[in-house]
Amino acid sequence: MEEQKDYQAGTFTINMVNSDFSGDDDIVVPVKTSDESIINRDTVLKPKDDEDNTSMLMTFHDSKPSVLVVVLTFVASISGFMFGYDTGYISSALVAIGTDFGKTLTYGEKELITSATSLGALISSIIAGLSADIVGRRPVIMSSNILFIVGSAIQCGAHSLWVMIGGRFVMGFGVGIGSLVAPLYISELAPTKYRGRLVIINCLAITGGQLIAYAIGAGLTQVNNGWRILVGLSIIPPLVQLVTFFFLPDTPRFLISKGKIDEAEKVLKKTYNSASDDLIKTKIEELNNLNKILPGNNPLQKTWNGIKEIHRVPSNFRGLIIACGLQGIQQFTGWNSLMYFSSTIFEAIGFQDSTAVSIIIAGTNFIFTIVAFFVIDRVGRRRILLIGIPGMIIMLVLCSISFHFIDITFSGSTAVIDNSDGSVSGWGIVVIVAMICFAASYAVGIGNVPWQQSELFPQSVRAVGASYATATNWAGSLVIASTFLTMLQNITPTGTFALFAAIGVVSLVFVIFCYPELSNLELEEVQQVLTGGFNIVASQKLAKAQRLSSKEIDVEKKSTGEAFIKV
Repeated sequence: MEEQKDYQAGTFTINMVNSDFSGDDDIVVPVKTSDESIINRDTVLKPKDDEDNTSMLMTFHDSKPSVLVVVLTFVASISGFMFGYDTGYISSALVAIGTDFGKTLTYGEKELITSATSLGALISSIIAGLSADIVGRRPVIMSSNILFIVGSAIQCGAHSLWVMIGGRFVMGFGVGIGSLVAPLYISELAPTKYRGRLVIINCLAITGGQLIAYAIGAGLTQVNNGWRILVGLSIIPPLVQLVTFFFLPDTPRFLISKGKIDEAEKVLKKTYNSASDDLIKTKIEELNNLNKILPGNNPLQKTWNGIKEIHRVPSNFRGLIIACGLQGIQQFTGWNSLMYFSSTIFEAIGFQDSTAVSIIIAGTNFIFTIVAFFVIDRVGRRRILLIGIPGMIIMLVLCSISFHFIDITFSGSTAVIDNSDGSVSGWGIVVIVAMICFAASYAVGIGNVPWQQSELFPQSVRAVGASYATATNWAGSLVIASTFLTMLQNITPTGTFALFAAIGVVSLVFVIFCYPELSNLELEEVQQVLTGGFNIVASQKLAKAQRLSSKEIDVEKKSTGEAFIKV
């Protein structure tokens, strides 16, 4: 593959069209810069041929989401809610189970219960992308509902450790499928301008599920077998989603890939109300041509060819590095350890009602996910990470220092704190405040951005790339869930949180050098940005120009070196 190597800061060319402009002319944007040496050098970014081809279809990408798109997004986001509810209720359940299984659970047994879901999710996320290409996004999501219901029912009736682990494992299959296919489903329906915010609705559902699970868990703390009620309630959301999806369509991209042109046309007309018949037909033709790009006579062959292409084509491989890197950062900086074991942590610090305290953490996560919803496409994905990750590092360091002054002794299945009067120490309060700030920094950045993973890949390898990235997420979750309590015992809480902080520093370096700005870019422009390198500076300028052009700004300033943008 021939790549354009010389991407430089300065002016660049964008190939674009809006409602008042036809043709494929280049728009040259001289950009103001303080570095005189690069003012006269050009960065030319022309989009590659992909499903979001910048032709007269610009009306698709800038149009507001229709009612059907919003409904489909919220229904698909129930998968995110189930994901969040699972991580939320297990934190409360691990404390509430007590001796219901005939003995007090050890830290190792708590890790087994928690990590069983992550293992199931890891396995299912590997095959979910292929399954979605074979039978469709909608049927695969519906299958995850059935697995979730069965897993929840097994847990409700569990009276032994291994039955509980089995139920968690079955539920994990459903969680893994939903965590991959739901964002994919949403991103394939969403107009480009609103893609980031619509995908964040799924993330908002995750954090909302966590918050509701914590709240219900706190209310059932004193109820006999209350944790069974908490688990049983998790059957309701997948049942609602399962029934609702019987009446909703699959994505146009999948329908066209199966030759169901008439069905795809009906869906496109409902999702893009303002589009003319000619636009609809042109979009169908482009999508149909794209389905023929990747060789293969069946989905298995196409998937294998996709696996080869994602490694052989440099732009695809860079997208894979970014997607897997961000998902790894999300897990290995310690957030899920807080979600899975927050009640256990706060119990160790000395809080009597540890589950209620956990609600504060979940609530902060939920609130700042809402903040991310409103700012992610305006502030930019890269910039929001460069704000959030340093905040996480600072709070993890503060937690590490605070735990150093809290005298905790681990003995078997319990953590004993040396505090004669039974109150929470000042350093314990510092830990809580630091974790709240950590939750805010996480939610606004790395908690949401990795789930924009579908935009990093062209149509031909999107399902494969999403599978890799989601599998990375669940592999990290499995490692954290199965080792966190052991790390607390063996390397102390101070060492554990210091390790997370160190990983955070490495993560920040990764984002600075490897993650370009992708907000407001069409999917094919993302591929062009990743051609020839990560092109951080060029991507920032392109994203800015696209944001301005989408508003149809016509600004001209005569001063030397100032921005001139003509649409």
